[in-house]
Amino acid sequence: MAASSALPGLFFCFSGMLLLIFVSVSSPTWNSISFLDVNQYSFGVFGYTGSKVQVGYYFPLPGDINTGILHSLTFVLILYPIAAGLSGLAFLFGVCGAGYHRAGTVFMSFLAGLATLCTLVAWVISMCLFGIVRERLRSNSINANWGNANWLALGALVALVLGFCTASCGVFGHYRRSRT
Repeated sequence: MAASSALPGLFFCFSGMLLLIFVSVSSPTWNSISFLDVNQYSFGVFGYTGSKVQVGYYFPLPGDINTGILHSLTFVLILYPIAAGLSGLAFLFGVCGAGYHRAGTVFMSFLAGLATLCTLVAWVISMCLFGIVRERLRSNSINANWGNANWLALGALVALVLGFCTASCGVFGHYRRSRT
């Protein structure tokens, strides 16, 4: 007998995981998803259009955007794949919680909370990082626009917050098996 109180948290954790996977495979792997679009470049978690896949990168653009601080902030983008993994584990524990035992829902709640924290930190830092780069490029008369990965990450953050809240409430659901 499935515990229906765990199902909303299960759905939101799965949604957050899916959105974070899309964010994690952004440029240079999937150029349709990026944080910032500048001329022919799209910037993602592991690099930019035409670069090799790497953690942390310099921006191949003119201006004063290749400072040590901005370079260091690109390393923090690794939190997106970490959050995707945590939300995937939350989903797996949620499946166990929905089908078998309350402990799965407890672990789903815990892991959804950790994934929410990772996503929140990564989203705030990525918005600051790419916002600074965007403003510096625009002050040099270079056209720079926000990409869709920012909003996918925000959607994942909202889904994980809802997943954490509903999973926490789902812990107190009905888990008894009917006796026959």
